[in-house]
Amino acid sequence: MTDPIGMSSVGILGGTFDPIHFGHLRMAQELAEGLALSEVRFIPAARPPHRASPRGDAQHRGEMVRLAIAGNPQFLLDTREFERDGPSYMVDTLTSLRAEFGMETPLYLLLGADAFLGLPHWHRWHELFGLANIVVAHRPGFALDTGMAAELLAEWYHRHIDHPGQSACGRILSHEITALDISASAIRHTIQQGRSVRYLLPDTVNDYIHTHHIYQKESHGT
Repeated sequence: MTDPIGMSSVGILGGTFDPIHFGHLRMAQELAEGLALSEVRFIPAARPPHRASPRGDAQHRGEMVRLAIAGNPQFLLDTREFERDGPSYMVDTLTSLRAEFGMETPLYLLLGADAFLGLPHWHRWHELFGLANIVVAHRPGFALDTGMAAELLAEWYHRHIDHPGQSACGRILSHEITALDISASAIRHTIQQGRSVRYLLPDTVNDYIHTHHIYQKESHGT
């Protein structure tokens, strides 16, 4: 787990991070700056409910995140989902964070556009709005309100705001970020093929993958 809480606004970036790459890191950096976040917590999923099990085990994925964010004082590794039994539901993670932060601290759940559009398939997804604000990161020119499920579109029109305010939860913000077309599944496939993934992820993570022989067999999931 991370250090004691006392920051004024917190970003939450979940994912399998299988492995973490520059797409994750640049998104976190741009949103931290754009929203004036005090910190961004990287929370690796232990047992993601909506996709195949991660290729890398929890210890490796957590260590790769730790290596990737080293040197950035705004970025923290939070391993609470590794320490909890059952599926890694974000509603449970945010509930546990609220128990530590209280209800006054603004929390921002940071999502890519694809994850946001799939939100109606998440476990108890309506409850997320009572626990955090949701920030949707998207490439320039991407029309988020195109192709939304009707129930998500209703939430969008009800909750969307243009600028972060003082709300601790309940709002939806959208934020353009640099478009980096990098995927963890493509990285794993490239490694499996024996080709270099340099410049797709930090050198420390690349070295760790090769030292521990991760992803050299056929992968599954994304």
